[in-house]
Amino acid sequence: MIPKLKVTSPWGIPLKEGEPRKLAIPEEVLPVFQKLASKYELEIEKVNVHGRPYYYLHVADITPLLTGDPFGAAPEFPFWVKLWEASVILAEHMANLPTDDNRTILEIGAGMALPGIVAASHGHRVTVTDYEEEILDFIRVSAALNGAGEFIECQKLDWLETDSLGEFDIIIASEVAFHERFFQPLMDVLSNHLAPGGVIFMAHAADRKTLLPFFKLCAQQFNIGMQKKRFRRGDKDMEILLTRLKLKGH
Repeated sequence: MIPKLKVTSPWGIPLKEGEPRKLAIPEEVLPVFQKLASKYELEIEKVNVHGRPYYYLHVADITPLLTGDPFGAAPEFPFWVKLWEASVILAEHMANLPTDDNRTILEIGAGMALPGIVAASHGHRVTVTDYEEEILDFIRVSAALNGAGEFIECQKLDWLETDSLGEFDIIIASEVAFHERFFQPLMDVLSNHLAPGGVIFMAHAADRKTLLPFFKLCAQQFNIGMQKKRFRRGDKDMEILLTRLKLKGH
């Protein structure tokens, strides 16, 4: 029997009438799902991007996994277990990007990988990465839920290692500038994987205290453009900083 999971919505936003309350797990990722289900209680969350619903697998109750301050003790915080508002803004940006069959996209620190899945659903060739295979398993199921599995390749990438996946025309990332310990490794990943003439798109909550020192470091190698976007979460607004980086001299 193909399992069906409850569908919820993040940030307390209720599902609309007629939207599915349960979704079946696609057969092609059923073994991956069963492995995750043996460890976690799972649900599917739905979020709208560019007027279209997207679904992603997540842990039903993330509270036991959220220990400590994510931006104080960041190296130990499981960033992958929740959808960040900045990821939705970055996903919206990717949905507006013209499709080019010859262009390659890399998402780093993907977590729920919403931007990468949205890009793949629009026909882009996307490689999504994170540092643990289990995180990539969540992404594999989510990609299949959105019919984007054939356009996505999942690869393990640890910023502290020297492995290279090659060069990409576009690199995308959201909420990755979370701790100064990782600034230089992150810069190395960006520099090593960006193709000549390529571009990087990043999104972060505008009030992150780590952004100023991180982008000061980036400015040594990159030309930087920034734009503030407003994200509506329930009855509250928050500002997201969408950033575009290109290597100097390109």
